[in-house]
Amino acid sequence: MRRSRLLSAAGRVPWPWARRAAGERRRGSRRERADPVPTEPVATEPAAGGGAPPRTGGRARRFGPVSFLNMRSVAGQAFVWQFAVLLLLAAAATVALVLKTTSDTQNDARHKALAVAEGFAHAPGVVQALQSRDPTAVLEPLTLAAQKGAGVDFVDVLATDGTRYTDPDRALIGLRAEGDIGRAAAGQSFTEIFKGSPQNAVRALVPVQDAHGHVVGLVSTGVQTTDVTATVNQQLPLILVVAAGALVFATGGATLVSRRLRRQTHGLGPVEMTRMYEHHDAVLHSVREGVLILDAERRLVLVNDEAQQLLGLRPDQVGLPLDELGLDSEIAELLSSGRTVTDEVHPAGGRLLAVNLRPTAVRSGPAGFVATLRDTTELLMVADRAEEARGRLKLLYDAGTRIGTTLDVVVTAQELADVAVPRLADFVSVNLLEDLLRGDEPAPGPVTPAALRRVANRSVFEGAPEAVVQVGEIDFRTDQSPQARCLATGVSELHQLGDPAVGVWLAQDPARAAMSRKYGFHSWMAVPVIARGTTLGVVDFVRSRRPEPFQADDLAVAEELVARAAVCLDNARRFTREHTAALTLQHSLLPRRLPEQSAVEAAFRYLPADPRFGVGGDWFDVIPLSGARVALVIGDVVGHGIQASVTMGQLRSAVRTLADADLAPDELLTQLDDLVLRLAGDAEAGADGDTDVPTVGEIGATCLYAVYDPVSGGCSLASAGHPAPAVAYPDGTSDIVELSAGPPLGLGGLPFEAVEAVLPEGSLLALYTDGLVESRQRPMDAGLDTLRRALTGPEPTAPDRPAVDRPTPDRSALEGAALDGSLDRLCDRVVASLLPDRPADDAALLLARVRRLDAGRVATWDVPADFAEVARVRADAVRRLSAWGVEEAAFVTELVISELVTNAIRYGGAPIQLRLILPEPAEAQGEAPTGTLICEVSDASNTAPHLRRARAYDEGGRGLLLVAQLTQRWGTRQTANGKIIWCEQSLVTGL
Repeated sequence: MRRSRLLSAAGRVPWPWARRAAGERRRGSRRERADPVPTEPVATEPAAGGGAPPRTGGRARRFGPVSFLNMRSVAGQAFVWQFAVLLLLAAAATVALVLKTTSDTQNDARHKALAVAEGFAHAPGVVQALQSRDPTAVLEPLTLAAQKGAGVDFVDVLATDGTRYTDPDRALIGLRAEGDIGRAAAGQSFTEIFKGSPQNAVRALVPVQDAHGHVVGLVSTGVQTTDVTATVNQQLPLILVVAAGALVFATGGATLVSRRLRRQTHGLGPVEMTRMYEHHDAVLHSVREGVLILDAERRLVLVNDEAQQLLGLRPDQVGLPLDELGLDSEIAELLSSGRTVTDEVHPAGGRLLAVNLRPTAVRSGPAGFVATLRDTTELLMVADRAEEARGRLKLLYDAGTRIGTTLDVVVTAQELADVAVPRLADFVSVNLLEDLLRGDEPAPGPVTPAALRRVANRSVFEGAPEAVVQVGEIDFRTDQSPQARCLATGVSELHQLGDPAVGVWLAQDPARAAMSRKYGFHSWMAVPVIARGTTLGVVDFVRSRRPEPFQADDLAVAEELVARAAVCLDNARRFTREHTAALTLQHSLLPRRLPEQSAVEAAFRYLPADPRFGVGGDWFDVIPLSGARVALVIGDVVGHGIQASVTMGQLRSAVRTLADADLAPDELLTQLDDLVLRLAGDAEAGADGDTDVPTVGEIGATCLYAVYDPVSGGCSLASAGHPAPAVAYPDGTSDIVELSAGPPLGLGGLPFEAVEAVLPEGSLLALYTDGLVESRQRPMDAGLDTLRRALTGPEPTAPDRPAVDRPTPDRSALEGAALDGSLDRLCDRVVASLLPDRPADDAALLLARVRRLDAGRVATWDVPADFAEVARVRADAVRRLSAWGVEEAAFVTELVISELVTNAIRYGGAPIQLRLILPEPAEAQGEAPTGTLICEVSDASNTAPHLRRARAYDEGGRGLLLVAQLTQRWGTRQTANGKIIWCEQSLVTGL
């Protein structure tokens, strides 16, 4: 490549002189022919370099008309070779034309003979003539006429065995024809080159077939080969003339080319040109400076290797204009100016070049330029090192601001990878221990075995295609890998592609070896993630697209980056641990599943303001009570987060405890208000200056408590500063319950008021917190109107699609399944209508569709204060149990009724009443009964019985113990007119 480049360049240098000499040659050619003046050439010696062309007396050297035939010159040798090649081509073309003409003539003869034979074979009367007694007499005139008319040499009619019926030579009639006639006798027409008697010819054989397709004779026609040869011989002179003309024309062209080549090479021979090139090449490549030569039109004429390296040029750019070379603007402007400069320093391609520019010396015409370039990049390298140092400091500064913006382990790891790519590496992966992701405390010291989970990938390529392990997958490392050693020793490792350790590692890991080859990995750094003496994982830094390998300075920067990220990762781990514990606590404070009961059908939705915490200060509950009743609770604690959740859990536990005591709603809220005051007082007393601990004024909550009785349909409600519930009636109307809100919990000293309402069967009771209906953009009245419309709208046939930005409740943690999917879908519709966006406050919704117990499932007896009535009441109860189909419970029921009614007569006061309740219908006959049987005995006394263990010599005191042992549960609740003692029997177990 180098030799051809320099040769072409050397040929371009004297172009102006050569063009001028050629012009003078053309202008003086006619004058020289008219008056030739001999010119003696002046002998000259080659220049010191041996590469200067010979000169003649100060004038351009002229060449004679046949000077190019000098075999010593390149032009003469080129002419001889061209003439020899042209002569061979002319001979070959002549032979090819002769053969082509012969072939075409033979083909014409074949077609002609075959056409004549087929025409004669299908002519009318031929078949009849062959079948006559004397075929020769009939057919001979016909064949002679056809032969003369068609211009063929013979037309013969043959029998199927080859016997001639006709022939131009009558002596051959009756004799068998020569050659292969079997195919024609078999019914096949064909042509052939026939050699035999009477003459050689191009012959065609065609069968003659009768009406039944039987071959009755053969027709043979032909053209003698002497006729074919004569036709070719007639065309041969023309072919030879054309070939000779082409040879003369091509020879003239070769002469012109050789004369031009003679002028371009100045008549030099191969040896002289080789010596000139070698001297020229030695000078160009022995110097350590770049050399460029530009002609007058600012085209690149010559460039040496050093100039190519300094300016980023390619050999194929020789001959291009200066503005097409892609040079830096400053260098291009200097070269195009043409001014003389000495050692001017200019930047080019990341280098500092000292440039010298001089015009080339020519005798006439515009001058070109020669430029020399010297690399002075050492100064730039020093500046680059300073810039790299500044870049590393800037990288560390950016890492301090960009890493650790959140308390999320995965996000922090990705931030580390994002900072390092592409400023430090082309690919970065972060692998961490499973314990770190779960928030657990990793074991201190080195980590083995090296099995980690990939947490982050980042690459200069879109999507990090070079990653063998994707984010979230386990990354297994071999024991010989740098990462495994890094984890085991806690020391960073730096390796290049040629290191033996890298070869051993990649040999054991084919997947990474393949990816390394594909993307050209050439340098690795493995840095352990260590925080507080504990190894948390490892970070890999890889270079592929950047050619510079990692150096010790790069390793120091990587270690500093990872060290900063390790602190953030450890903080995120500790937060993850505490956050997980908080979530577990918070989820345990709310019901995972609503209890099964027959009074209401319920469903709920819970949406915390901050989805990271999962649970806030709102709570709800559905509590089964005695007598098939149910308590519906909803509350809202001031604030969000873990502190609000803890307070919420305490209040919810207190409500459940107070509900077990069967307190009236207003009394329960009074007791709950006292509890909030005590909690705030205890917290304030133990705060010891801690500002995060809430005081009495800071612990605030609202609560709504409702008790629904499915026997009477009555609902008793009381509120402590909580919004009143909404009711959707079966007739499609809705309303907000008129309820005195009362003071919030924690104020103390103010009473709460309960209201009574009767709900028709199928009514829908909606309990909610203010975060569902009220926001900054919407007042509560507007939210309540929306809630009522959502409750009374048409029943949805499919769940409404939640808004895109609205958080979806965690069904796994807070599973609010309704008995009927329609109520569950209604919850979704209400939430979608009221909360199209993420709520600014915690929001809770509890929907309860009330049911009424059938009157036939409740039996009531008024019992006079007479012990004799106990037997009658027992008998009536047994008959009712039989009617309900639960005879299995009769024995226990009789014992319970006898004990409770007797105690009411003995210790209580009139009026006394017995009530049996079967909340669910008995199963069909032959099937085991399910559900519970409730027995209640009421009297006018407020004295509650107490369970005690009777002594061995006591005659009484064992009745209540017997009731407790025989029933599933029992209790006492106070009423406005006395008390009720109740117990529940499980019909599944027979108790």
